Amino acid sequence: MKKSYKIDVDCAACADKMEVAASKTPGVKEASVSFMTLKMKVEFEDGADSAAVMQEVRKNCKKVESDCEIFL
Repeated sequence: MKKSYKIDVDCAACADKMEVAASKTPGVKEASVSFMTLKMKVEFEDGADSAAVMQEVRKNCKKVESDCEIFL
């Protein structure tokens, strides 16, 4: 399953950090972050609970970029 989320981030380098953090989160098959469109696209592993996984993605992104936001 793939979903798209609106994000708020200050710079392209910060968006790259968010992409890496999201990609490393268990339950995420693939993640991409676009600074230009302020969107995060996430493909989830089969059987993953997208809501629970996105809570972890948000926590992991906040660790690398404390002022970022993902609108769930």
